[in-house]
Parts: sequence; C-alpha cells; structure tokens
Amino acid sequence: MVNLKQFVKMVKEARKKSEKRNFNQSFELIVTLRDIDIKKQDFNISEVVYLAHKFTKKPGICVFAGGDMALKAKRSKADRIIEPEELEKNATDKRQLRKISNGYSFFLSETTLMPKIGKILGQFLGPKGKMPTPVPPNAPVENMVERFTSAVRIRSRGQLAVAGKVGDESMSDEAVAENTVVIFNAIEKKLPSGNNNIDRIMLKLTMAEPVTISEMNK
Repeated sequence: MVNLKQFVKMVKEARKKSEKRNFNQSFELIVTLRDIDIKKQDFNISEVVYLAHKFTKKPGICVFAGGDMALKAKRSKADRIIEPEELEKNATDKRQLRKISNGYSFFLSETTLMPKIGKILGQFLGPKGKMPTPVPPNAPVENMVERFTSAVRIRSRGQLAVAGKVGDESMSDEAVAENTVVIFNAIEKKLPSGNNNIDRIMLKLTMAEPVTISEMNK
C-alpha cells in the first residue's frame, strides 16, 4: 500500500510545513482506521516496536531489580535502578509513584518483583501501557536495556487511530522514513482486515500540520 519512497516524500514535506523551533521536534505517524466497531470488537493496540534507527534522544528506561541484577543494570544504559527497598519506601507516596510512572518510557523488572510492582505501581503504569517487561533470572539485562533504547510504544487507546513516534528533526529523511515503515507494518499486522482497515496515513512534526499520503499521490 505504501512504500519507503512515499514515506521519504512525506518526511520532506512535513519538514517544509514546519516552522523552525528552538527544540528538536519529533516526527509522529498517525494512522486513522475504518470498518472497526470498537464497541463490539475487542480492539486495542498497545505494542512495543523496535526501530531500525534510534532517536537522537534515547527513551528513558527504568529497571526494578536487586542484588546481582541491579549491579548489572547499573552498568547498562538504564536511566534509573529502583531496588526493592526503595520500592517499598515509596509504596504509599502517590506523588512519587506518579513521578516515576511519568518519568520513563519503558520499565523492566526482575520477575520476582512483578507482583509487588503490580500492587504498588499498577494503577499508574497499567493505564499508560507501561507495565514492566519481566527479566528472568540470569537473563542479560544489559542487552535488554540496550534493545529498548531503539524502542517505541504504539497505542490505539480505544480509538479508531493509532499513533507512534518515528523520529526527530535531527535524523535523516531516510532514517525517519525507514522507522515509519517499521511502525506502519506493525500497525497493519494488528488490524482485523489489514490495510482494508486503514483510512488515512498522516505524518507530522510536533508543532506542525500533518502531511497525508494522499497529498503525496497528487
């Protein structure tokens, strides 16, 4: 339906539609859907997708771990390590728990801590689709953290639209377009009728109007 060349053209056009800002704007892909009755069908997309190219600023990653796994996580590219004692300490501090849930894009946790995290942080992480990825004992947590530095989350949020970040202004047009292909393919695979459920494909920078695929086909 859409190829890399078309997405490159969309990226270039999105740059033209945007005024220069004093921050590095993000590119976002928005796909609106059709012929899905969200009242009757159990339709919800919440997926972590691994991109071809990392963003200029990597996503924030927090790891819940203790002992040896905490030591390994500290040597990784994780932004924060929360050990069991700190988790317990903040168990009733809703302000701090909300700060933690909002402060990071991805969470990982050793498996033994998952029930405790569900009890303490589930109400904050669950609605955002941010519940931690379990890390089994002796798993290479450093490699898992590294993998999440090129990840993005796509969500439908119970609506007939799916969106996800695909790049930023500092990246090349080709890199953003290649990431867009990865995200688009991930969305298409989750739809009941594939591309027959796709209504519009849009790409935009943070503070600019979106470019649609139909504009590229004129």
